[in-house]
Amino acid sequence: MNAYSGSENSEADHTVILGAGLSGLAAGYTLTDAGLNTVILERSATVGGLSKTISHNGFLFDIGGHRFLTKNKKLEKFVVDLLEDEALEVSRKSKIYMLNRYFDYPLKPMNASWGMGLATTSRIILDYCKERCKGLLRKPEIISLEDWVVNQFGRKMFDLYFKEYSEKVWGIDCKNISQEWVAQRIRGLSLAKAIKNGFCKFSGRNLLTLSDHFYYPTKGIGQISEKLKERINTENKVLTETVVKKINHDHGRIRNVVINGRDTEQELRGSDFVSSIPLTTLINLLDPAPPPEVSNAANRLKFRDLVIVTLMLDRDKVTDLTWMYLPEKKIPLGRIHEPKNWSPHMAPEGKTHIVAEFFCFEGDEIWSASDQALQNITAEHLERLGFIKKSEVSDYCVLRRTKAYPLFEVGYTEHYKTILNYLQKFDNLHIIGRGGMFKYYNMDHAMESGIEIAQNIIHGRRQKNPAPLPLTMHAISDGAPQLNSSTICEA
Repeated sequence: MNAYSGSENSEADHTVILGAGLSGLAAGYTLTDAGLNTVILERSATVGGLSKTISHNGFLFDIGGHRFLTKNKKLEKFVVDLLEDEALEVSRKSKIYMLNRYFDYPLKPMNASWGMGLATTSRIILDYCKERCKGLLRKPEIISLEDWVVNQFGRKMFDLYFKEYSEKVWGIDCKNISQEWVAQRIRGLSLAKAIKNGFCKFSGRNLLTLSDHFYYPTKGIGQISEKLKERINTENKVLTETVVKKINHDHGRIRNVVINGRDTEQELRGSDFVSSIPLTTLINLLDPAPPPEVSNAANRLKFRDLVIVTLMLDRDKVTDLTWMYLPEKKIPLGRIHEPKNWSPHMAPEGKTHIVAEFFCFEGDEIWSASDQALQNITAEHLERLGFIKKSEVSDYCVLRRTKAYPLFEVGYTEHYKTILNYLQKFDNLHIIGRGGMFKYYNMDHAMESGIEIAQNIIHGRRQKNPAPLPLTMHAISDGAPQLNSSTICEA
């Protein structure tokens, strides 16, 4: 295994990064660019985490659609420059299929009125007005996703769209899903703003949820990760197919990690350790083990898993959409997209493919189904919806991914606080990214978290500051709130 050894691996010289997703790679890139030594450890054969592109018999597709957009103009320029001439600006066109009808997403009032009927539309508006009036009399208690959506959109809209889709995505009742998730994902959006956006094209320009355009690499989102890896490997190392078996610590410091690579097992020392691996995995790798209350808290945090089924088709095109959302539970697919509509280079000439996402838990019926069964389920439903004919399917590919999304159950913050309070004792440990922070970050926020921690490390090295580097992440998005471990715990 090509790893560091001897004097090259002195504790004073190296930052060890666990996980080569976007946050880990962004941290490694920043450290490398500053001339510091780092090594990134990745258990998979390829980098990128969920933000990778799969190549299958001439077809390219992402693990779910991943668009890049951000309010952070410096980060936007960085990514566009990184991709050089391979960054496409794509127009978003998405629809929702429900009640045997297609609706524009984001909401456009005329389309919604025509599809739902004036009676239903009137009820939606009346319910929204009722919630606004109730809010003037008494501030509502917002605990769950249901509370938040009803407050922002009204009960009728919640029942029509949000309830079924949210429960399909998360696998639990909306009353048990913390409001923090939906507030993060569609922060600043309400029915009034959605309607305004429908009438005035530019009124939603400051809401990423309503953004009409995004950047996308010519050959899939994984190009961003691969470009970062190439730059890091010019001076440092990204070690793939390398499994972290144990993280040794004493007296409030991480001392080394025990890794198992392609042909050997060894200890890898470092001065700073940055973790983007799932927070629960990090806790379970620590040796000595954390106190029982910390381990128990980690066991209470859950993730939602993902199955991706991609159908390769003998036709040039199926839709002109970037996404199609399928909220109704009678349809097991949650969302589909056609990669060729993101970039024409994703499929061979004259061919196309559909990527279907199934939200599930490891071991459940969908997860445990055979690849052939999943292919049949996907093809049958897409044919029933009128998108394809099963006879057009020439090939397929099934992927299963664990711990795809942090699951924010009501009350999870107490367990999260217990874990972060424990991790604060390590003065050379930093957590970043979606899985590492147990936060539902978009791509830009994941990258920002890695960049910010790397900048803290660089500053500490250059100043030769012996003070502990805090377990913190300050978001660098323009206008974004700054988060640290205490505010996260109190959220």
